[in-house]
Amino acid sequence: MEKLIITAALTGNITLPTQTPYLPLTPEQIADEAVRAANAGAASIHVHGRDPKTGRPTTDPEVYREIATRIKERTDAIVCITTGGTMYMTAEERVRVVPALKPEVATFNMGSINFSIHPITERYKDEDYKYPWEKEFAESTREFIFRNTFADIEHFCKTMQENDTKPEHEVYDVGHLYNMNYYVRKGLIRLPMWMQFVTGILGGIGSDLENIMFMKQTADRLFGAKNFQWSVIGCGYPAEFNVATLSIMMGGHARVGFEDNIFIEKGVLAKSNAELVEKVVRIAKELGRDIATPDEARSILGLKGKDKVNY
Repeated sequence: MEKLIITAALTGNITLPTQTPYLPLTPEQIADEAVRAANAGAASIHVHGRDPKTGRPTTDPEVYREIATRIKERTDAIVCITTGGTMYMTAEERVRVVPALKPEVATFNMGSINFSIHPITERYKDEDYKYPWEKEFAESTREFIFRNTFADIEHFCKTMQENDTKPEHEVYDVGHLYNMNYYVRKGLIRLPMWMQFVTGILGGIGSDLENIMFMKQTADRLFGAKNFQWSVIGCGYPAEFNVATLSIMMGGHARVGFEDNIFIEKGVLAKSNAELVEKVVRIAKELGRDIATPDEARSILGLKGKDKVNY
């Protein structure tokens, strides 16, 4: 098996500051978390931006530039920029960070789904929220469709190819693999691919181990096992570590981080993303899987290198 690529998703769009006091919000805090996660064994850092004053998710390219620059100055880790945006943004607004920063890797969502975190609001009283926007933000996702139409996908393909940015194809359900296959056959998605099975989101496929195996088997059949690398996300605890362990055994890669899960043990908040990375490193070592360095991950994924980015 190839060495394990661990991605650390530091803050995300959907984790609320109220859920954990350890969530990084400012560019400086996010960069500090990135360095800790990289030192713990993460080869790739998945970046979302937050408004440093309110903690609310933002897609301002200059916030992303500050975060990415701070990370690049202090670590060799790959910086993977999100293009998920927010529920009110067009595809053009979401992907604008790619030509602005020309990152090595950026996320590329492969289909539309219902995407909701509204059950979070059942856990807190109004006075519990740290920021006034949080309850409305979470509740509004009850009506949210995460739009990724075929026209959107084609625009993302063109933008990433023009900027020599490797897509990290986010696959939330089996149908998204068939969307990818359509564009592989049309020549708009290039082989070999880097894909991530996103499981456990309300609106997408669950984190059951059978689902992971079925997704991998479907991808093998559609693309051929030699034509892609894959990673897996399990949202929540213990799904994050369960699916990471399965992926380690199957030859895939793994993502952890506060975007997906805030617990290191049942009921015990992790104090940093690095703790989550360290746990996966321990699991991998117990199972005899070596950990990839950032440069080894670049070689595995065929990336252009951090000297060719625009930050």
